[in-house]
Amino acid sequence: MLIDSHAHLDFYTTSPTDRDEVLSRAWDAGVKTILAIGIGENPSQMHVALDLANSVTSSHQPSIFASAGIHPEQAHNATPEALAELARLAAHPRCIAVGEIGLDYYHIENPDITTQQQAFIQQMKIAAGLSKPIIIHCRTSELATPKAKEKYGPADAAADTCDLIAEHFQSSGLSGIMHCFSGSVDDARRALDLGFYLSFAGNLTYPKAQGIRDAAAFAPADRILVETDAPFLAPIPLRGQRNEPAFVAHTAAALAELRGISPEELAELTTENFHQLFPSTRSSQS
Repeated sequence: MLIDSHAHLDFYTTSPTDRDEVLSRAWDAGVKTILAIGIGENPSQMHVALDLANSVTSSHQPSIFASAGIHPEQAHNATPEALAELARLAAHPRCIAVGEIGLDYYHIENPDITTQQQAFIQQMKIAAGLSKPIIIHCRTSELATPKAKEKYGPADAAADTCDLIAEHFQSSGLSGIMHCFSGSVDDARRALDLGFYLSFAGNLTYPKAQGIRDAAAFAPADRILVETDAPFLAPIPLRGQRNEPAFVAHTAAALAELRGISPEELAELTTENFHQLFPSTRSSQS
């Protein structure tokens, strides 16, 4: 039994039955719970993931929980109205986290640093007020496009993310997930010191991702999760295809081999970690 801790289920719209077929394949692959990420294309679509979580009831499909958040690429749209809608959605019991939120200095088209940071801080305050964990999006700045590096200068998204969490969220006593963790061992250490979980996606399996594998081997057993980030980042041997929650089994197998345990042990471990972070999800599999 596996849990996909991060999937964008609202992207499966190529046919009227596309999403149902994806969810059935996930169930057949042993994925019994999925956290559907509620960011959409912009804040007006934050509700879609929660709508899915409330409507997927088939006996041959995983349990769906939702998040809601304003992605850093949409930080300029974090209006008072959008933030109020986020707070409304996040208060729902089936909405178990605020996210994905954070910082992204990767593309020149992204909002300026101040706009991103203000939106991030406001959303952390909403999460703290509702006692909900947060799901962090953070692309490491060393991978940014050359023009983005010119725009954002020496600012480091990973360092800024952790600094803002320490300043505006850590005192809440709540935790969260570093989604699609792609940093170094040092980045992992800082995130872990903040009380966060590290979630590993398909890029863990890519040949050039040794730094991610080093961090995955370093992380404590009780702080690791697996995800797809579907429909993005399909793992090897499926790289280049449209990703889907069923494929989390490949990432889990790679992570298990890396840590020297069986896939079954890895599945049990990451499932328990997810339930520790989100206790209300445990009953969905009882």
